[in-house]
Amino acid sequence: MSCYSDFPFPEDYPNYVPNSQFLEYLKMYANWFSLLECIQFKTKVCKVTKCPDFTVTSQWEVVTQHEGKQESAIFDAVMVCTGFLTNPYLPLDSFPGINTFKDQYFHSRQYKHPDIFKDKRVLVIGMGNSGTDIAVEASHLAKQMFLSTTGGAWVMSRVFDSGYPWDMVFMTRFQNMFRNSLPTPFVTWLMARKMNSWFNHANYGLVPEDRTQLREPVLNDELPGCIITGKLLIRPSIKEVNENSVVFNNTPKEEPIDIIVFATGYTFAFPFLDETVVKVENGQASLYKYIFPAHLPQPTLAVIGVIKPLGSMIPIGETQAQWVVRVLKGINKLPPRSVMIDEVNARKEDTPSGFGLCYCKALQSDYITYIDELLTSINAKPNLFSLLLMDPRLALTIFFGPCTPYQFRLTGPGKWKGARNAILTQWDRTFKVTKTRIVQESPTPFASLLKLLSLLALLMAIFLIFL
Repeated sequence: MSCYSDFPFPEDYPNYVPNSQFLEYLKMYANWFSLLECIQFKTKVCKVTKCPDFTVTSQWEVVTQHEGKQESAIFDAVMVCTGFLTNPYLPLDSFPGINTFKDQYFHSRQYKHPDIFKDKRVLVIGMGNSGTDIAVEASHLAKQMFLSTTGGAWVMSRVFDSGYPWDMVFMTRFQNMFRNSLPTPFVTWLMARKMNSWFNHANYGLVPEDRTQLREPVLNDELPGCIITGKLLIRPSIKEVNENSVVFNNTPKEEPIDIIVFATGYTFAFPFLDETVVKVENGQASLYKYIFPAHLPQPTLAVIGVIKPLGSMIPIGETQAQWVVRVLKGINKLPPRSVMIDEVNARKEDTPSGFGLCYCKALQSDYITYIDELLTSINAKPNLFSLLLMDPRLALTIFFGPCTPYQFRLTGPGKWKGARNAILTQWDRTFKVTKTRIVQESPTPFASLLKLLSLLALLMAIFLIFL
């Protein structure tokens, strides 16, 4: 689900790739497409400004620094790909007494290895994926581990029903269409019910306070086990920080603490750009389709990756880049500036539709809906109706199966001849790395009957959907 659309992970890679292996994958991708020769390493972009004749040429002057030496160059177009996790957010003013704390504290971005927590009393503030991962990892070495959360969070395992990867089950076109056709309160109830089927979040002090707005779930397979064995204690928000201890809200007891880790997230900015080009306000920028500054006379600057989909960022960024290149070449045209500005303002208002999941926070977007918008713009969205007539097996796999990036290469300008086979064999590759011990299963007549009934029900559902 997180690979590039025309470059699948090697077959021996696990479903959830560790950082070291993902780095190797990126190196393989760069070598395969001969990208290294196009990259200037150890080079800082100091400034990107409009050329003096920008109104005529729409060109940009880019000032870079390499080994202490600054250089300037003129470019016809610029793509900013720094993403939204650029500046660590460390709100020390929100923690009274933090300046009196005599022991160690740091942002989660500085964390490298859990050895520093050995035999220490550790507090992690913030229950996102990073904070939870650090807390769980530290709990195996720390004397005592605390995890402070203000709003709680849904926690889910990467291993979904029957051992399937959660994202390959959740992120399907059928599931997405089904969710978006239901009222938001009902979808919220279904999500809560599913999350609590693993363990009751209220009993573990984790249930979210606000269950109406979508918050990215925490993916962690070990957290409930750490809590139930006492290795990790969940605590509410912090009332006060003292020299060597912390006082939590609603708990008068003072807890001795040796190390505080602030997993309080990130903000993003573009310090090399003038605010007249891209201005960040309230955690978002005025970008058409989260990409183009809507006010520029010509679309010669684009921003990639400033979006928070409930899905992988790699396919999103790749599809954004494909569309941008076609716009820069003049193949695709953007609508008038007034139309783009109206859409940007509408996205900022975040008016809930009343159906499906509630994407009400800055930069949040429906993964499949958004990427389909981009695919439609470049004529690369798969046509399920025509596929159902010409290649029904592929059509059904696309609709009911996981929305893997290979779908985005079936047609259009970036068509890849290996896309069909990659889609039809995706489950084989998924379990090849886990089936390291072959077990012979003898089918029973009852199981065969169930499969037949399931197939008939599936065909009936397809008939009703496409009717």
